Amino acid sequence: MEQALIVGVDGSESSLRALDWAVDEADRQALPLRVVHASSWEWYEGREPSFGINRALVRAEADRVLADAAERAHSRSSSVKVTSQVLDEDPAAALIRESRTADAVLVGSRGRGRLAGLLLGSVSLSVAAHAECPVIVVRGGERNLDGAHRRVAVGVDEAAGARTVLDFALRGAQRRGAAVDLVHAWRCPAHEAPDRPRATDAADPHQQRAEARVRTVLDGVAPPGAAVAVRRRVVEGDARAALLDAAATADLLVVGARRRTSHVGMQLGPVNHAVLHHAACPVAVVPHR
Repeated sequence: MEQALIVGVDGSESSLRALDWAVDEADRQALPLRVVHASSWEWYEGREPSFGINRALVRAEADRVLADAAERAHSRSSSVKVTSQVLDEDPAAALIRESRTADAVLVGSRGRGRLAGLLLGSVSLSVAAHAECPVIVVRGGERNLDGAHRRVAVGVDEAAGARTVLDFALRGAQRRGAAVDLVHAWRCPAHEAPDRPRATDAADPHQQRAEARVRTVLDGVAPPGAAVAVRRRVVEGDARAALLDAAATADLLVVGARRRTSHVGMQLGPVNHAVLHHAACPVAVVPHR
């Protein structure tokens, strides 16, 4: 079965922005796009169903949302093969299940109903935490969404899975004709003590070890078909701050997520939560392999 990009829509402005971004990404990758709407989306996001609910009307509304989304996708690109489906189930569960055979799952960043004011919608957060393929949460300003910066930022650490994350970023940049900002942040607790100021010498051993880890990751990744310029940003400090700073002038931020050892799904740590809630550009969460 041919893999596709999956995008979840609920009729909200956030999901329509995700749809537009998904169409453009499908066009770049020459992949089909599957548009999914789960009919229980509004209930999941905070609207309480009543015992007297008219399921025929619910289905009619779901069909309308999906038809509008499909028409919008076709209007944006005639070259992308678009299919669509209403799923009568919990939206997070539906998208997580779809992720088993998807190239990537894309979602908007805001919820609906009483939870619409959250920084990140509950469906989007759940999918990012448990999907079996990369998840892209589409968020940020217009320049970031339009690809005006021609930069892809990627956060890497010393974990073996960092190569998978960097490979995703390099290939995404190659398709966009963009450069890559490789961000690696390190911390030395001793430097944060008042009586132990940070070293300014370029030969600082902590900095050298961090740069060596980055070289190891780069050496383990095969370059994409076309050359991609990579700028290394190895900095001492908080990883969240470094990634959010890089995201401000990026078209995509790529981060990794480690698999849990005893549970199905990905573990989203504080760094991932921070960028998903606050990044100024779309965020791709890539599971470590």
